[in-house]
Amino acid sequence: MSRSREFKIGVSCLVLAGALGIGSACLQGASDAAEEATGGGEVPMFEVDPLWPMPLPNHWVLGSTIGVDVDSRDHVWIIHRQATVIPQELSLAQGTGACCVAAPPVLEFDAEGNVVGSWGGPGEGYDWPESNHGVTVDHMDNVWIGGNGAADSHLLKFTRAGQFLLQVGQPNMRTGSNDPQNFWRVAEIEIDAEANEAYVADGYGNRRIAVLDIATGAMKRFWGAYGNVPNDDPLPAYSPDAPPAQQFRSPMHCAQPSNDNLIYGCDRAGDRIQVFNPDGTYIREAFIAPETLGSGSVWDLAFSHDPEQRYIYLADGTNEKIHVIERETLEVVTSFGDGGRYPGTFLGVHSIAVDSQGNIFTTETYEGKRVQKHTFVGYGNPPRDQGAVRPSR
Repeated sequence: MSRSREFKIGVSCLVLAGALGIGSACLQGASDAAEEATGGGEVPMFEVDPLWPMPLPNHWVLGSTIGVDVDSRDHVWIIHRQATVIPQELSLAQGTGACCVAAPPVLEFDAEGNVVGSWGGPGEGYDWPESNHGVTVDHMDNVWIGGNGAADSHLLKFTRAGQFLLQVGQPNMRTGSNDPQNFWRVAEIEIDAEANEAYVADGYGNRRIAVLDIATGAMKRFWGAYGNVPNDDPLPAYSPDAPPAQQFRSPMHCAQPSNDNLIYGCDRAGDRIQVFNPDGTYIREAFIAPETLGSGSVWDLAFSHDPEQRYIYLADGTNEKIHVIERETLEVVTSFGDGGRYPGTFLGVHSIAVDSQGNIFTTETYEGKRVQKHTFVGYGNPPRDQGAVRPSR
């Protein structure tokens, strides 16, 4: 039912109710029509905060912004690629004008959006990624970084102040998805604090989820799609009409543990979420926007802030939306966002995180080059496709 028809039904009922004093059945019909339009049931709702973050200091600008996380202090961490800042933005760095310079790769914002920390780049004792990808802050305030450049077969761990702690793997080791020591083009690292394990979406070159000991970096186990032994043989192009591929496509883009000890994997170009036990036992899968071709629909996910984590928030950088998914059924209940450069729209929405208040933070790759805050405003009955969610005031 169209939203205009829903409005007309409601207005007609109100007129009848006022004129005849008998509107309850008709009003119930209007309510049912509205529920049909929205999908029924109360779901989390959001508004973009167009003034978050605060302007960056020091005439800094961002390149492709390729990761986001929220730590225990509700500080928001992002990572971007300095090399993707276009030369026309760098007149200060080039000595030809007053603005700008590329920001350090890693930025930490407080809850109000002020930059309170910054660091990153090549240093002594470690190999900074050729193309950094993903940032995660663990329960001990250590920061994990992957890389999806051609030479990036390793990952890094730092303190929150940027002091180097650990490198796992070595560059230029393209030995495949069954290598127990090296990676190839890691998309993201996520943490199971209770088990002291790190889940690696490995990723752009390899096709697996790998699990590490947080302290030592030792690889404990790994698996491919459906819990299979990984296989790197080429796959045919994705088609929604073909049988599901028995291996992850490239990139295998996230591996996110939930509070109830399940692992949710993002098979990005396969348009699917796969769910596993921590030992790699396959449980189920769901296809999201399955007609999506090219870069796919399942880019990154985070869970709602309630203890049950009832909802999944899924970043879809091809369709430029955030899908709100009921975790129990893996069904999309609503989506918001649209393509564009204005607040509430996206250009390559790539990574997603949630703070303790339920607010969503997203970063954008390609020429999106920004972080946005989407404020949690409670529960309601939005349309299934909300478009860009604007501030209510």
